[in-house]
Amino acid sequence: MTSSLLRKFIAFIAMLMPVAAVANPACPICTIAIGAGVGVAESLGVPVAIVGLWAGALLTLLGYWMAKFCDARGWKFWGRNALLIGLSVAMIGFAYLGDINYTPEWILGFIYLDPILFGAIVGMIVFILTEKLYEWMKRKNGGHAHFPFERVVLPVVALALFSLLFWLCM
Repeated sequence: MTSSLLRKFIAFIAMLMPVAAVANPACPICTIAIGAGVGVAESLGVPVAIVGLWAGALLTLLGYWMAKFCDARGWKFWGRNALLIGLSVAMIGFAYLGDINYTPEWILGFIYLDPILFGAIVGMIVFILTEKLYEWMKRKNGGHAHFPFERVVLPVVALALFSLLFWLCM
């Protein structure tokens, strides 16, 4: 096994390791941990599309935090949440102002986009869909989660599965 492949395998196994959950799934500590995890993944040689996937989920989470901040202050207007989440995910563009060059590639044979940007868009969609799935599952279960930290497990598992899919396909 080459050293690059070994590093990728170790990074993927480490990503799936269980850790003790001790906080709200969208708490500031968890949010910072996700951001740090993205930096670690890049340094381990994880493909940039996977880094973008997790970055997109992180930025979506930050958009949710901003929506909660606006709720607390009574700032409500039509389309606010979509606007806040969209602007939050659009912050991935600032990555291209630094050390990252915009290098579009053909993805899936018909999408011509930078892999980080593609990953961020998919990460946003996956995170939003898993949040909606959690709310639906909770509603079907009488307003209760099926197990502790279900709200954390669903997006993490979904993102891990998409990471594996990206790894196999790209």
